[in-house]
Amino acid sequence: VQLQASGGGLVQPGGSLRVSCAASGSIFRINSMGWYRQAPGQLRVLVASITSGGYENYADDVKGRATVSRDNTKNTVDLQMDALKPEDTAVYYCNAVVADKPDVVAIDYWGQGTQVTVSS
Repeated sequence: VQLQASGGGLVQPGGSLRVSCAASGSIFRINSMGWYRQAPGQLRVLVASITSGGYENYADDVKGRATVSRDNTKNTVDLQMDALKPEDTAVYYCNAVVADKPDVVAIDYWGQGTQVTVSS
């Protein structure tokens, strides 16, 4: 299973950004998909996730500014972030919890990470 992320880049404070991720390979079922971020010297933390049924979960510091969406037919997940702040600067990682065959436990897969920098 591979996760390919795209998007990211340099954005001014108050701006918007969209990052996208596509899962491919041997996929039987994807449970949750989402985005994590890791700032320099800090742990990787959840930004937002969405289940196959559409239940969304957001970190407190992005609620109201982030929207996670998913296309189950394409195995993709997007993150739209608005009103970006300098503290949103981090490497953003796509995550998917995937079962590659029936009757196996789904496990975590990670994308390669994409840098988001919020700066004037």
